[in-house]
Amino acid sequence: MSPVRPSPAAERDAGLQPERTRLAWRRTTLACSVAAVLGVRQVLRGAGVVWEAAGAALIVLVWLAFLAVAHRRMQELAAARPPGLAPRAASGVVACTVALAVFAVAVVL
Repeated sequence: MSPVRPSPAAERDAGLQPERTRLAWRRTTLACSVAAVLGVRQVLRGAGVVWEAAGAALIVLVWLAFLAVAHRRMQELAAARPPGLAPRAASGVVACTVALAVFAVAVVL
């Protein structure tokens, strides 16, 4: 006797998992925004050297890149059956996170 298999057309019930993931992306975006604002604030407290303005601009660019990836992912999660996170998007998020961590270390030193 063979086991009963669901039909290929049967939809998987994801339950609340996509909603929890979307909320996690929002929390992460908020944390990234706070880190970027604090980083820019710290950089702009300096003596006004051109490097400091460039550092602030770089922090803002990284923050905007992270926002773009996060917004796109939250839009994808609104679908009934959201796709997995693309490797390119995952690499972008990791790069933004590492860049903000490097900026934090540079600002502290």
